[in-house]
Amino acid sequence: MELTPIELERYSRQMQLPGFGEKGQKQLKASTALVTGVGGLGGTVALYLAVAGIGKLILVRGGELRRDDLNRQILMTDDWVGKPRVFKAKETLSKINPDVEIEAVYDYVTPENVDELVQQADIALDCAFDFAERDLLNAACVRWGRPMVEAAMSGMDAYLTTIIPGETPCLSCIFPEKPDWDRWGFGVLGAVSGTLACLSALEAIKVLTGLGQPLTGELLTMELNSATFAKRRPYHDPNCPVCGHFHQQNLTATITRNQVAKTVYV
Repeated sequence: MELTPIELERYSRQMQLPGFGEKGQKQLKASTALVTGVGGLGGTVALYLAVAGIGKLILVRGGELRRDDLNRQILMTDDWVGKPRVFKAKETLSKINPDVEIEAVYDYVTPENVDELVQQADIALDCAFDFAERDLLNAACVRWGRPMVEAAMSGMDAYLTTIIPGETPCLSCIFPEKPDWDRWGFGVLGAVSGTLACLSALEAIKVLTGLGQPLTGELLTMELNSATFAKRRPYHDPNCPVCGHFHQQNLTATITRNQVAKTVYV
C-alpha cells in the first residue's frame, strides 16, 4: 500500500524512527483497529492511532455524552451533550486526519455483534467500562486469533497488557474472578485516562509494525499518585475456559513429535 505525498509529509517525523520508517507507516495504513468504549480512554486511544496514520478505525460505543464526561473525553464538545458520543468522535477524528477511514458503531459490544466486529480488525483495543464487554471481546479475540490491547483504570491506578492468543495469558487468565466494577463509583482525572490511552495506542502501533517490544505476557501496573510503574508476569492458566485449548493443542503436538522421534531413532 503506497503513501500519498500528503501522507509522506504528515508522517515524516515518525518515519525517522529507527525500526519504523516508511515500511512501518505502510503497515499502519494497511491496518484496521477496533476500539471499544470510546470515552476518556478509548477516545484518546483513537486520536493517537488516527494521527499516527492507522488505515481504518472501527469505533464502538453506545450511549450519549454527559457533561461530566467532558473532563476527559477530548474528542467531545459541550454542544454535543445528550447526543451519541461515537458520532462526535468520528466527526472530530475525520477533521484531524481525513485520510483515516472511520466507522462509527452506535452500540455496545454484545454477543450478537462481537464476532463480526473482531473479524474486521487486525487488532482490538479494549477500553470498555465493564467486564461484561471486556470478557466478550477477549473471548472473540481468542476465537479469531486477533491480538488485543487490554487497558483499564480506576481512580489513580491503571493497568495495561497486550494479549496474543495462543502465546500469552488472556483476560480470563488474568482476572478469573471479576472485581466489582461501578462505572460511576470512582473519581477520574483526564490526565490519568490520557496517560493510559497514549501507552495503549503505542502498544497497538508496536504490535502492528514490529516497532519495539510490546507488553506481551507482561502486565504493566501504574499507581499514578506516586508515578510508580511495575511489570508483572500474570499466570497463564492451562485450564482457562477461554484460551486453555491452546495449551492442550501444544501438549498434543509435543506428544506427537516425541512419538515420531522415538519411531525414527529406535
